[in-house]
Amino acid sequence: MIPGTASAMLPASEAAKIYQTNYIRNSRAIGLLWAIFTILFAIVNVVCFIQPYWIGDGVDTPQAGYFGLFHYCVGSGLSQELTCQGSFIEFSSIPSGAFKAASFFIGMSMVLVITCIVCFALFFFCSTATVYKICGWMQLASGTCLVLGCMIYPDGWDSDEVKQMCGEQTDKYTLGACSVRWAYILAIMGILDALILSFLAFVLGNRQDELMAEKLLADSKGMCCRTALT
Repeated sequence: MIPGTASAMLPASEAAKIYQTNYIRNSRAIGLLWAIFTILFAIVNVVCFIQPYWIGDGVDTPQAGYFGLFHYCVGSGLSQELTCQGSFIEFSSIPSGAFKAASFFIGMSMVLVITCIVCFALFFFCSTATVYKICGWMQLASGTCLVLGCMIYPDGWDSDEVKQMCGEQTDKYTLGACSVRWAYILAIMGILDALILSFLAFVLGNRQDELMAEKLLADSKGMCCRTALT
């Protein structure tokens, strides 16, 4: 400690209080950013689930069109008009078992991250550390579902509907003349988001536990000192 500085002149208890106040302020700022990015991640999840632009036609494809998780549009004959089919409500209308499984996992990922946002209300009723950890597990599970959905989805590229658009060279994990579209790429980026957010949630939860332990220790020391003085 450098003599003459403000920290050197402060009693240990006062310096500890200043450190604790700054620590809480920084934790709250990081927690707010975590909450904002969690909401943005939820929006990304919803967009990936709804939008039918996971794969699409190219310059050399036999037909124009695009495919999502459960909804797809494919041209017919020489006509440029697209015929759209598929609905998550009508599960049997999804053209491939792999697409059905991918739709389920991406849908579960979306439900989990939305539930995580709903759990923000628990900050008013439960321990902050506990809420962070609950949300962290939900975000980790959401990311796992995204991984499974993105891995399973290409297994359905050998369906007749995809081959009609992409050509006979199309097979599982081989797109033929078609190409990956932005929704698929966004879903892959969402996996990284989920991992970062869940890691940050666990870090914030552990910090809150440490802060509570330090506060209890300081309170107990203060009580001991007051008892000794009396």
